[in-house]
Amino acid sequence: MDAVLSGLRAAGFDPNGDDSGDWLLVPRAATRDELRRVHRADHLDRLAALCAAGGGRLDPDTVAGRHSWDAAVHAAGAGLAAIDALRASEHGSAFLAVRPPGHHATSARSMGFCLINNVAVSAAALVAAGQRVVIVDWDAHHGNGTQEIFYDDPKVLYVSLHQWPLYPGTGSIDEVGGPRCLGTNLNLPLPAGATGDVYLAAFDRLITPVVEGFGPDWVLVSAGFDSHRADPLAGLGLSSGDYVDLVGRVLALAPRPGRTILFLEGGYDLEALRDSVRATATALAGAPVRPEPATAGGPGGSVVDRARAIWGM
Repeated sequence: MDAVLSGLRAAGFDPNGDDSGDWLLVPRAATRDELRRVHRADHLDRLAALCAAGGGRLDPDTVAGRHSWDAAVHAAGAGLAAIDALRASEHGSAFLAVRPPGHHATSARSMGFCLINNVAVSAAALVAAGQRVVIVDWDAHHGNGTQEIFYDDPKVLYVSLHQWPLYPGTGSIDEVGGPRCLGTNLNLPLPAGATGDVYLAAFDRLITPVVEGFGPDWVLVSAGFDSHRADPLAGLGLSSGDYVDLVGRVLALAPRPGRTILFLEGGYDLEALRDSVRATATALAGAPVRPEPATAGGPGGSVVDRARAIWGM
C-alpha cells in the first residue's frame, strides 16, 4: 500500500495534505445484507469466525489475520460509499485504494489473495437499485469470482482482458454469459507480451460497441496493475503510460460524469505499481501524466479478431 500511496502523492493527491478534505473518501463497512447479495451466508460466517479466532490460511495463496475481516468489509464498503458520494456530486470519478483485493472471491470461497468481492458488492447494490452495470476488469488474472457471481445476471455486463494461460485458469473466449443473458460476459484471453495497442484495439473494435449496446448506468473497473511488463506474477506487456489510455476508454463508456469507479486489484512490482497508480489518478483528474511511453507491437490482435467473430462483428 505504500507504493499506491506514493503514486497518489506523485499525482497530487496526498491523504495528509491540506486539500484532502476536497477529495478523500472515508469508507464504511459493508453490512451483512449488502455482502449477502453476492456471498453465501456460510462463507461469510466461516471467514468472520476464522478472523475472530486469530486468522489462518484459506488456500495456498490466501491468508487472513485477526483484523482481515474488518479490512475486508471496509474494502467492500468503500465502493458503496463512493456510489453515494458520486450520486450526490453528479461529477468526477472514484479510485479506491483498497486492500484486500476482491475479483477472485466467488460467492462461496475466498481465493487468490481476495476475501470479499469488492466490485461485486457495489455492482449488486446498483442492480438492487434498478441500475445496469458494466464491470471492466484489466487485471492480468481473470476475475473468476466476478464472472461466477454475475454470469446469469442480465443487469451486469462483465468484460475481462487477461493473460492466458495464467491463474486461475478461467476466462475462455467462448464464456459469453448464462442461459438468461447470453452476450453479457466478454473475455479477451491475451497472450503474454500483449501491448497497449492491442488493448486499445479491443476497446475500439469490440468492447465499446458491446457496452454501448448494453447501455450501462454505471461503469465499475477492476483496476489491476499486474498487467505491467515488470510484474513478477504475470507476463503481459503494458507500461504505466498505457493506463492513461485505458482510463480514457473506460471513462468514455459511462453515460455521464460521476458514474465511474475504479477498484484496486493486483500489482506486485512496487515501482510499476507506483507509476501506474500515478498515471491512473492523473488521467482520472483530467491532467494525465505518462511516467513511461505507451507500448505497441506485441501479440494479441488475433484474439481480438476471434472475439469479434464470436460476437458477430
